[in-house]
Amino acid sequence: MQIPELLCPAGDRERLEAAVRYGADAVYLGGQMFGMRAAPANFDEAGLRSAVQYAHAKGVRVYLTCNTLPTNAQAAQLPEFLEMARDAGVDALIVADIGILMLAKRLVAGVPVHISTQAGVVNYLTAEELYRLGAARVVLARELSLEDIRYIRAHTSPGLELEAFVHGAMCMSFSGRCLISSYLTGRDANRGECAQPCRWKYSLMEEKRPGLYLPVFEDEKGSYILNAKDLCMLEHIDKLAEAGVSSLKIEGRAKSAYYVASVTSAYRGALDAYRSDPAHYAAPEWAKQEVCKVSHRAYSTGFYFGRPDQYGKDSGYIRTWDIIGVVENWENGMLELSERNPFSQGDMAEAMLPGREPVPLEIKTILDPEVGEVERACHPMRRYFIPYAHPLPQGTMIRKQTSEKFD
Repeated sequence: MQIPELLCPAGDRERLEAAVRYGADAVYLGGQMFGMRAAPANFDEAGLRSAVQYAHAKGVRVYLTCNTLPTNAQAAQLPEFLEMARDAGVDALIVADIGILMLAKRLVAGVPVHISTQAGVVNYLTAEELYRLGAARVVLARELSLEDIRYIRAHTSPGLELEAFVHGAMCMSFSGRCLISSYLTGRDANRGECAQPCRWKYSLMEEKRPGLYLPVFEDEKGSYILNAKDLCMLEHIDKLAEAGVSSLKIEGRAKSAYYVASVTSAYRGALDAYRSDPAHYAAPEWAKQEVCKVSHRAYSTGFYFGRPDQYGKDSGYIRTWDIIGVVENWENGMLELSERNPFSQGDMAEAMLPGREPVPLEIKTILDPEVGEVERACHPMRRYFIPYAHPLPQGTMIRKQTSEKFD
């Protein structure tokens, strides 16, 4: 029985540590160039070395993205980047361009190469030829069904690993190949700078009546004809494993550390449940609730079960919980928290634990070390103390429910 790897996003050091702490088997992250996410802080050379050392000390693999479509001018910088990645000790490179694949096999031959979803691999012929060219893994196009994946697995070399997305934002374009952002804003989605125009509100305008905007369909909010729902395959990871998927990938390098921690924990718990009884897999109820406690759009199962119910009615996020603090220390029955969002005496909160159901935490007393007892903590990043009988590890996230809202 093969238990798929849980592969989680790490947009910066804080998110890296959240992924590792909450159960990732591997993380993927970007350097200062050639990554498909330019907005996150990413990692410079020193940061990458430190990140690899930290992850490896915890038994977690690190994959470095090199999956943009580089221009001629940028291509000249690739050798130095690839050698830097090898020297930092990354476990694999993620590439989308066949030229980068072949350069990497010549220049840093000891580093495995994974083919990015940006390459749009949808059939066994392409997957097998990429394997023969030296790819260790193919990240399959998001447009494939489970039946498609089974067929690819059955018709490719057993040594080729298959990776598939299981959770997160979906792009309306084929395998992320999109020019809308570049046309409308000058920000190139294929080089990590997408402005997400597919999430914008659109109306029609008749050329002889400028200023008169007509909705594309019957919705007072306008039209979101390009706006995809988020993917969630938590309840179907047994089917993905049985189809031959080697690695389950969570999208979200631009998401918060809280998002990374929460979703990683949910899928860790789900994979552990699958490991314990694969023939009777059912996603734990707490894990199904967990993925709804982060900021998300309406969920769907994407293309895995055929034609998807893919498009939402608006671009808003559902958000009902907020992180309020991160545990810095526990001693003598007192939790030391670094505040993230305000909380008050009497609040009911939860402590998030890796791969398992969160535990309730009632905030009865708040101590500010500078002024003593206070009714409310409302200074982000300040340290506060709250009584709690049981020790919690450093880095544990504490959250509370808010009134339902849409971002």
